[in-house]
Amino acid sequence: MTKTARDLPALLEALDPEADLVHRHLWLIELLDWIRGPKASASTAIGHIEMLLDVLEARPETRAQFQHWWRQLLTSVELSSLLSDYGFSARNAFVSELVQRLHHRWLPASPQTTDAAELFALVMSHPQDAQWLSALPPALLQRLAFILTMPSDGHHVKEHPGLTHWQDTLLDALTFCTSQIRATGFSPEIRLRMDSTAREHSPFRELTTSFDSVRDAWLSGQGLTEAALAYTQQLDACNQAASTVYQHLDAHGISVDLVFRLRQLRDRIGRARTLLTCLLDDAQHQHAAQLLSHLATREQDLKSVGALIQSSSSLLAAKVAERNSETGEHYITRDLGEYRTMLNQAAGGGVLTALTTALKFAVMALGLSAFWYGFWAGVVYAASFVLIQLLHFTLATKQPAMTAPAMAAKLKDVSTPQALDAFVDEVAHLVRSQTAAVIGNVALVFPATILLALGVQQIRGAPMIDEATAHYVLHSLTLQGPSVLYAAFTGVLLFSSSILAGWVENWFVLHRLDSAMRYNPRFTAVLGVKRAARWARFWRHNISGLAANISLGFIMGLTPSIMGFFAIPLDVRHVTLSSGQLGAACATLGTEVLQMPEFWWAVAAIPLIGLMNVSVSYYFAFRVALRAHDVSDIGRSLIYKSIGRRLLSAPLSFVWPVKSSTT
Repeated sequence: MTKTARDLPALLEALDPEADLVHRHLWLIELLDWIRGPKASASTAIGHIEMLLDVLEARPETRAQFQHWWRQLLTSVELSSLLSDYGFSARNAFVSELVQRLHHRWLPASPQTTDAAELFALVMSHPQDAQWLSALPPALLQRLAFILTMPSDGHHVKEHPGLTHWQDTLLDALTFCTSQIRATGFSPEIRLRMDSTAREHSPFRELTTSFDSVRDAWLSGQGLTEAALAYTQQLDACNQAASTVYQHLDAHGISVDLVFRLRQLRDRIGRARTLLTCLLDDAQHQHAAQLLSHLATREQDLKSVGALIQSSSSLLAAKVAERNSETGEHYITRDLGEYRTMLNQAAGGGVLTALTTALKFAVMALGLSAFWYGFWAGVVYAASFVLIQLLHFTLATKQPAMTAPAMAAKLKDVSTPQALDAFVDEVAHLVRSQTAAVIGNVALVFPATILLALGVQQIRGAPMIDEATAHYVLHSLTLQGPSVLYAAFTGVLLFSSSILAGWVENWFVLHRLDSAMRYNPRFTAVLGVKRAARWARFWRHNISGLAANISLGFIMGLTPSIMGFFAIPLDVRHVTLSSGQLGAACATLGTEVLQMPEFWWAVAAIPLIGLMNVSVSYYFAFRVALRAHDVSDIGRSLIYKSIGRRLLSAPLSFVWPVKSSTT
């Protein structure tokens, strides 16, 4: 109960039907505070409503004054828009709804309003309101209806003289809701993405006519059952037609705005059915109470930014996971030949990373400011990663974020032992592949960097890095420092780049840029038809990898600088780059480095850095993929137990290719 809330006698004493609009609304807010009580429980609210009704029924003058105030309230606000539109975005766009929710969450609302939705948000602001509204017993609802029912003075009274204000409001709300459904169904963004049958025989065309039949039948009292049945069937047909848009999205990319509109449309169709039920079959007023309870729940949902993002982006997350799984299949080795190929590709990636290490130290030697050092380091990383991709080499730490969705794609059915065994096989394949990639990278980047540093020393007559920088490298990589923590943070960055890559590829497919490159007259005029087709194929096949590599490079380069600006001591530790830096330090310090404890602490940190890079990146990617495929907690438990059994029965299968990894 708020500080301004009074007891019931004081509340009724303060009731003034002739007060101005804002004070009538303030009295309503105070009345609801009293109804909730200090604990805001359903039993307390029901008890207080019974107490209020007892007083009003025992005191005719107070009841007349209360009903006069209620009539003034009904005529000052427009309730039909509350019933039809509350909880829906006026602009049908994800970003505008996000901004609206932020306003709703942070900015105070004024009771000086004629908007029933704004008043409802002020009145029904407590999380428990939906519970006590839905718990109102039928007898209490009958007593409330007797007090609150008012005759209508709307435009439908001429056709139906006994119409109540509530019934008139429901008719208008149904009219508005039907119009919104029809308009959304006819919007080009949805209409053009329906399948051909749904678009040609669109049920949205006849929806308004169908509702007009319901309204006319209800007002005249003839043929209502048939008209209502036809209208509900038309709503179902609209829902089915809209659902065909998801097939288009699945094939051509996900738009968060479009998913948001489809969810709005589905919910509006549900609201229309609820309003129709309240109008036709609610003698006990229970459906009306459930409707108000639903609106109160929507009031709480409107405050949740996270719920909006999760509901609207779930399909995008699934599509990102699916596109990453397509890419991740290329990183999983299943036999000895593929295993050797992975070793060779990783070796090539290690050699190129030696050059990356040298270029990074060159950027460091320029003495740039923190931001520009991070920027140019990002350029070096991005260019190196892209070159590794184009030469079909492998960087080990990029694999888990791609391979985890590929494995999770096999979890659509984990109810059978065969499905679980197949998944555990994929886990074994992944661990072997990742081991081969890390070994190939590290085994080559270390000696390659040493040879490159010695070559630079021969050419310029000075070491590639000075002794102070070499000792700094050993100190920064030591296991006694925060290297393992930084490596885990780097795993998060690796995962982030994979998500960004999936999003970019989805955006590329959604906007059909490969088709535009291939057929757009401007492209073909400059490139020629054949070259434009080759460019289109190249970008379609490589857009995800390019986005992942470029974003990862700049994330790794700029993140330490940005974190330093906010005084957050976080740095990047990438196993391949760290091994290359260690090789550069060894080239400068010579064989004496073998006698330094700092060197061996740095060597001990390398496998743990690789483990944290891989495991953290894989963990987050796998969690997203599990959500995308709706794997239950029970299914996850079965998965973990199956992996444990395989580790005990065939541990070698996780390290080296065997003829059959299924036991």
